Amino acid sequence: MASSKDYLEYILEQLSDLDDISYRAMMGEYIIYYRGKIIGGIYDNRFLVKPVKTAIAMMPNANMELPYEGAKEMVLVNDVENKAFLRELIESMYEELPTPKKKRK
Repeated sequence: MASSKDYLEYILEQLSDLDDISYRAMMGEYIIYYRGKIIGGIYDNRFLVKPVKTAIAMMPNANMELPYEGAKEMVLVNDVENKAFLRELIESMYEELPTPKKKRK
């Protein structure tokens, strides 16, 4: 099941307090970036983030879910209505996220 454009727009609005949020559509789902690093994505109308230590610490009771078959588990963000929490979560996660690899030409 693909994610809806409406849900993407809702999540982007919830993240609008952050500078440099972007996304890329991929096979009916959306990869979410913060300052050039992948923070997570929208899969089947669920906002999932990478399972870095900060994300797990900030959401200790969150479910770990598969974004799609064969993928690594990610953390399900349940509190998507709380813009202040989302901002703190994403900003706190940033340093733990891997730097994107340079593309070869």
